[in-house]
This record gives sequence, structure tokens and C-alpha cells, in this order.
Amino acid sequence: MKLFDPCCSEPTFLLLLRADQGANNILKYLAGVYEMEKVIGILGGMGPLATVDLFQKIVLRTEAKTDNDHIHIIIDNNTKVPDRTDYIIHAGESPLNYLIKSAVKLEMMGADVIIMPCNTAHYFYDEVTAFIQIPFINMIEEAAKEIKKDYKGSKVGLLSTEGTSKSGVYDKVFERHNIEFIKPDERSQKYVTEIIYAVKKGDKNPDKKGFLKLLESMKSEGAEVFTLGCTELPIAFQYMDIREKYIDPTDILARRAIEFVGKRVVDAGRRQLY
Repeated sequence: MKLFDPCCSEPTFLLLLRADQGANNILKYLAGVYEMEKVIGILGGMGPLATVDLFQKIVLRTEAKTDNDHIHIIIDNNTKVPDRTDYIIHAGESPLNYLIKSAVKLEMMGADVIIMPCNTAHYFYDEVTAFIQIPFINMIEEAAKEIKKDYKGSKVGLLSTEGTSKSGVYDKVFERHNIEFIKPDERSQKYVTEIIYAVKKGDKNPDKKGFLKLLESMKSEGAEVFTLGCTELPIAFQYMDIREKYIDPTDILARRAIEFVGKRVVDAGRRQLY
């Protein structure tokens, strides 16, 4: 049986991942965790380009003049995590044990904090945090705090996967922060889904007519700013050169992680690598 076999029953799974504290400390020592500066762990792979986007934003937004000024980052780009929307909408394979595996692995490798560039996967946030002993920055909570600060009183247009929309992951947080928001109806959601999965399959020039009509429709319903509630959407907006006013939770997460480890955040402008 593999040490990190996600198919194990939960008690065995936890036992294998945790081993004993002595072994855990040895692994951390070998990974070089006992250093002065804090380490960021990225629970990635959902999707790979969204993981690259978060990593890139951390690099571009960190004040640094040399390689050594940058942050030590450990990335688990696990592309085998089952589709989160498929689980939420169609009762497909659960991604939970895969997420737990990655989170615990990052902690054992020396991460001081975990961040996850997938909005829909935050559906499992509470269950994953129960298995780790280090902070796990919640991207959706951080986005809501920034919206409350910078767009107080504005109506927000929420764009996301169908899984995020139907699970209410953002709804609960927005309601708790008294943020007024609207979402696409079921018929219009398909345009958002098409754009998201176009990015996942590497299409840099997707058909955007329906999507642009949706944005105009949501603005006519009062949306003053859009929240890009899927980590592929900031990439899509870059590809399609969409200049609407929007909130990028990936960028917010990057900034919060930089601040957590004690570095200074700088303006990245519109520089992109992809």
C-alpha cells in the first residue's frame, strides 16, 4: 500500500500520513524547514495553469532585488484530483482525500502556511483544515474582506464554476459580510463554464460572444464589479483582453500569502507570462 494512498479508509489514511511526531520532525528537518523565513505551500493542480498563475503573482508581487529575496515556495501540482464540480453536481468521485493528502504532504515538507488556487475546492476547506496544524488561508474569505473594504455598497456579479455556484461556497461568505451579489441563471451559466474549460484545455482564443453578452446582462441587473470566482477566469480575462472592473481572488490570495510570510507586496501591473 502506498504511503499516500487516497483510497485508504480515513483512520488508516490519517495514521499513515501523520506517522509519529518524531518521523514528522525528521522529514521537516530534511526538507530544511528550520530556516529563518516562512515557507508557502501551494495546494495546486486544479488546474495547472491556475497554479502557475498564483505562483507567478506571488513572484511578481514580492518586493525582491535578487533570487534570495524571494519566498521559499513548495508546490504540489496534483493534477489527479477529481473534478470538484463533477462531485458536487453529479456525485462523481470525491476529491477530499486527495486534498487532505496534498495538504498534509505540504505541511510535512515544511510549509508554514497553505494556499489553494481553486475556488470550488474551498467547498472542502473545513474538512481539509481538520487534518493539518498550520494556517490555511481561505481565498474566498479574503476576497470578501477586500470587496467589503474597496467596494462597500456595490453589487457584485459572481462568475464561477457551476459547482461553486450551486454549492453556495461564495454565497455563504458574501451573506455573512453583507455583500449584495447576483449570479448567472442556469441558462447563462453555460457561457461561464465554456470559458473556464476552454482555458483548462489550452484554448487561448475561445468564443466569447455569449460570455460578453452575459456580462452586459449582469451589468444591466446592477452588477458594478465582477468577482472572478474561478481561478481560470483571471487567465481568460487576460486572453480575451476584457477590461471590465473585476476582483481577482487569485491576486488577493497571492498578496495575503506574501504578507503572511513577512514580505512586502508591490504592484505587479499587467505583466503576465502566459
